[in-house]
Parts: sequence; structure tokens; C-alpha cells
Amino acid sequence: MKSIKVGIAGLGTVGSGTVNVLKRNAGEIARRVGQPIEIAHIGARRENPACDITGIRVSRDVFEVANDPDVDILVELIGGTDVARELVLTAIGNGKHIVTANKALIAEHGNEIFQAAQEHGVDVAFEASVAGGIPILKALGEGLAANHINWVAGIINGTGNYILTEMEQGARGFDEVLAEAQALGYAEADPTFDVEGVDAAHKLTILASVAFGIPLQFSKVYMEGISRITIEDVNSAAQFGYRIKHLGIAKDTGSGIELRVHPTLIPQEVMLAGVNGVMNAVMIDGDAVGPTLYYGAGAGAEPTASAVVADIIELGRELTVDHHERVPYLGFHADQMSDEPVLTIEDISCGYYLRLHVQDKAGVLADVTRILSDNNISIEAMVQKEVDEGLVPIVILTHRVREGDMNEALKRIAALDTVDNDIMRIRVETLDA
Repeated sequence: MKSIKVGIAGLGTVGSGTVNVLKRNAGEIARRVGQPIEIAHIGARRENPACDITGIRVSRDVFEVANDPDVDILVELIGGTDVARELVLTAIGNGKHIVTANKALIAEHGNEIFQAAQEHGVDVAFEASVAGGIPILKALGEGLAANHINWVAGIINGTGNYILTEMEQGARGFDEVLAEAQALGYAEADPTFDVEGVDAAHKLTILASVAFGIPLQFSKVYMEGISRITIEDVNSAAQFGYRIKHLGIAKDTGSGIELRVHPTLIPQEVMLAGVNGVMNAVMIDGDAVGPTLYYGAGAGAEPTASAVVADIIELGRELTVDHHERVPYLGFHADQMSDEPVLTIEDISCGYYLRLHVQDKAGVLADVTRILSDNNISIEAMVQKEVDEGLVPIVILTHRVREGDMNEALKRIAALDTVDNDIMRIRVETLDA
């Protein structure tokens, strides 16, 4: 029986995991596909002792894999965007199907890559680009295809979730927990992509496209990190019955799509609030099915390899199917993509948590509440705490309001002589609790 030949570019953590899963489960995979999957060629700058590649052709130049006429499916696992984009487009030009775990590549260059793939009659599969081993794109694009998706909200970066979990459970500050995460290998030496929301924004871009049938629009995602979150915020949120999570949120409002990544207060009873440590989870609300939750490992060698190999299996099954009869890349046919606009952050609406420090003087609180009222902002709850170094900490929860109105109110409040202008604002989402 003729085998399907796979070329793997990149032999790092995910690459070695992919090799191990393909070899260990070769018999079961062949039964699922209907023919064997063979690793025919690996492109890597160096070997990885975490996997055995004896008997497999190895090249130090990954483009040799893309140009190998024996390779049917190129698996791109080198990361980054520039070389990866060139590699993938080269392979597509050579008539090869693509599997990738590269969220930045898909989020930033996916529209171009899909167009090229369409022109050459090949497929691009990228399940592993979002939430590691959780088959979330398959669920959105196929399992929930009968639904109009109302919203998607997810913990899609394990590093940020680990930090917030440890801050809450260990009563420690951000800097201390970040240093621990780096020591444990959960955070990079430069943690910007993780803690400032860039990694999650790449993943949210992909989730939103599959959920709503819109083009990939990474540049329109609002991003805000977790580095300003304090123990005071974590404790105050708990007093109000909330936990702070770094969420990626995509909503179809009817007048536009919200795409935003930021710290968020969510009720403690919501399933997503119970996701701790480095784990990932995504909630999806569909008009027919209601809210559903998908939970699992968002990173790691074999959890991510699980998604990579699943894509290889799917492409292997489809090699004999006409290109136009396969499942579309983003779940919607290219000529049926929506042009619904992405809203700016000023146009979203939600509740807000505000923490501010004011002078211990009569009338200060009245000034603050008057400004909120002037901007159509109603208060749900408010706590005034004990004086700290001459200033009174005040924590306010508001009802839903347009962000532009909140921005104007905070600008006026910060301008008061009696208010410290370092005001903390965290958005609140009930997620239909």
C-alpha cells in the first residue's frame, strides 16, 4: 500500500513531539487514514535527542523539504513569520498540502496563504495554532457549524493564566510570580508576547475568523496586558465575587465584531473562572447549543503534536477528494466571507472595575460619582477602604457602559486635584452567568 509522505520543518519541542506521536501510533493512524503515514524528510538545524529519527532523511535547509518532490504534506514547525511564510508559500507553489502550528503566521499572513493554496488546489490545516491540544477550531468550524456564534471567550495563553493563578493563590505580586514562571520555563526571558497579550491576540484573530466567517484581521485586535494587576485588584475582585482572567474575547454585536484581549473580571461561578495554572479553556456561545466549554493543555510537545497529527490525518483522508469539496480553511467558503466591521475598543460595551486613590477630604467621592453620572455610568457596587499613606483606596463596579463614555469619565476624574491619576480600570464580563 502506498504511503502518504510527510516532511517536517523544525525539530524543536513540537517537532519532536510530532515525530514521536507519528511513530508510536503509526498503526492506529494508518487504520484511521486508510494508508500509512511516513515521515520522509525532516528539515532542522540540529537533531533533537527527544526523538529518534534514525532512517529518516534530514536536511539542514528547511527549503529542501519544501522542494522535495516525494513530500505530500509539509508540516511547518519552525515558528516566526518571515522564513515560515516563504517556506509555506514555496511548498504550496510545489503543490504540497500544509500543516502548521504557527499562530503568528496564520494570524498575520493567513489571508495571503489561503489565497495561494486556493490557486494551487491544496489545503492548509492549522488546528495546533490555537490552544494546543484542544480541538477548538474543529469544534467551531464543524461541530458547531449549525449555530450562529454569539461570542467566544478564552484563556488562550498559559503563561498569563499561571501568573494570575499564583498571584491569587499565593498572595504574591506580578514581578515575583513572573520570575518564578521564567525559572520554571513557563515564560520566556522576554515575556512581552505572553503577558502583554500579543500571543493571545494571534489566537483570537484565528478563532474569530472561524467563528464569524470574517477575514483574518490581527491589526484590529485590541491588546492589554496583565503587568499592572496588583494583589489589591485580585483581592477586591474576590470580595465582589469575581476572579481576574486574561481573556481573549470575540463578540458579534449585530453592528460589528469585538476583538479584544485584556484582563477581565468574570464571576467565580462561571466555568472559565475555575481554569487554573497553565491550562487553556475556551467558551463558545451558539444560538442553538448555548454556552459550551473546551478545556485542556494549551502547549507542550505532545498536546500540541496531538493537534498537528490530527491535521495530518485529516489531510491524508482528503488527498483523493477534489479540492473544492473539502472543508474550507476558515469554515466558510472564500466567496462567502463576511465584511462585517471590527469595532474599535471605544465602541464596545461592558461593565467596569475601577480602583482609584483619593485624598481624605469631604466631597471627593461626590465629585467622582457626579462625573460618572454625567457620562451615563451607573454604579453597581462601591467599597471605600482604610486610608493608606494619606490616600483613600476606592473600588467601584459599574453597570454596562460604552467604553468611549468611560474613557471620557476617567479623563475628567484623573484631572481632579484630589485624585491620584493612576486609575486602574479592568473590564467586567458576566459570560451569561
